[in-house]
Amino acid sequence: MKVGLFNAILAYVIWGLLPLYWKEFDSMPAGEILSHRMIWSFLFVAGLLSLQRRWKDFAGLLKNRKALLPLVASSLLISVNWLLFIWAVNNGHVVETSLGYYLTPLINVALAIFFLREKPSGAQWLAIALAGAGVVLVTIDYGSLPWVSLTLALSFGLYGLVKKRVKIDSSLGLMTETAIVVPAALVYWGYLGASGSATAWTLPLSSLALLLFAGAATALPLLLFAKAAAKLPLSMLGFIQYIGPTLTLILSVTVFQETVSQVTMISFTLIWAALIVYATATIREARAQSTPLKASGGTSA
Repeated sequence: MKVGLFNAILAYVIWGLLPLYWKEFDSMPAGEILSHRMIWSFLFVAGLLSLQRRWKDFAGLLKNRKALLPLVASSLLISVNWLLFIWAVNNGHVVETSLGYYLTPLINVALAIFFLREKPSGAQWLAIALAGAGVVLVTIDYGSLPWVSLTLALSFGLYGLVKKRVKIDSSLGLMTETAIVVPAALVYWGYLGASGSATAWTLPLSSLALLLFAGAATALPLLLFAKAAAKLPLSMLGFIQYIGPTLTLILSVTVFQETVSQVTMISFTLIWAALIVYATATIREARAQSTPLKASGGTSA
């Protein structure tokens, strides 16, 4: 439990602080940053697989069409999420990224209703209604849909849905996802080189060295999260999940000096209330399910 808790907290602290990392490269186009993220992630996970001596497992996965096709979808979804997150951070939309990741758990509930035919409780419906009211308020305040927040939440929610359908070891899954998109990243590198528009190689040496760690910054929290999910109850993991967007929101105001209107703060309050309602309902449900097991003295496999 302690190891799982440490891994989960570390993963979400890294995710919450990542805007500080990507902001270091705000002079680069988001697409170019994404291509580096893909390539260095691929190399990082490839090195990890080499240490684990799991290349045979990876080769077997590539031959498994049933598992490979969903991973193509998940790689495209996470690429969209990464690209939009980088663009949003470097264009002054950090508050919207925080809102998007606050909405993600509730988007997951909606996806479970429509795709997994799960039946939410009355409290979970209330949570969805509160979050929906928060989105409506933000929409009215912006004068348009908060498309950054909604796209981040939907892309990551759908990514989680695909990963839930296909249960694959985290290292192998991430290796496959990066291998699928890395050819496009290399083609883009070739285009930037041919057109003379690459900016990464003009960065100061310290910034360029920092960019090389994009693979570790991407893969490490994903691997930590996978280990935490295997050891912690879902209800506890749900609470820890909000460390990330909370840190991002704090950074947006204190470091990036973004303004947050009163209406936006009200919408965040509604979403926080939705999360409390949803988390409380989840914990009660988990306790209700565990009580008969404890009473009978049984154990789970």
